[in-house]
Amino acid sequence: MIRTSQEQDIVRIADIWLDTNLKAHHFIPAQYWTDNFETVKGMLSQAELYVYEDERGMQGFVGLSGDYIAGIFVRSEAQSHGIGKQLIDYVKGLKKRLNLSVYQKNVRAVHFYQKEQFQILREQMDEDTGEAEYRMGWEREQQESIKICS
Repeated sequence: MIRTSQEQDIVRIADIWLDTNLKAHHFIPAQYWTDNFETVKGMLSQAELYVYEDERGMQGFVGLSGDYIAGIFVRSEAQSHGIGKQLIDYVKGLKKRLNLSVYQKNVRAVHFYQKEQFQILREQMDEDTGEAEYRMGWEREQQESIKICS
């Protein structure tokens, strides 16, 4: 089930954020993530967050700032079970367009977003880490209404 996050979720969300970043971004020193943990934890409470929960508890979340996906994070033990897809489909249902930044070295994430119809818009440098990243975007196709004239 996907639901809007609640205040009491922030500690668990922040833990998932840290664990996922440490495992997915092995090319960035772990200290970068641990040094930014408290700052991000504070920012998370200001973000638009949706969590995926099942009988085992919270398995992942997606964070939005307007049309920008700040990240999709799924517990490592729960990855490759369709949770990320459900989260991305959920926010696609809320927005007409979405954009995000993803590290080029995070090949798994790049392929995931491409599979979900996100296009690479440009390459850029993350000034905080010095890592190359892609800016990617998705836009809902506009359905043309067909009028039948008699």
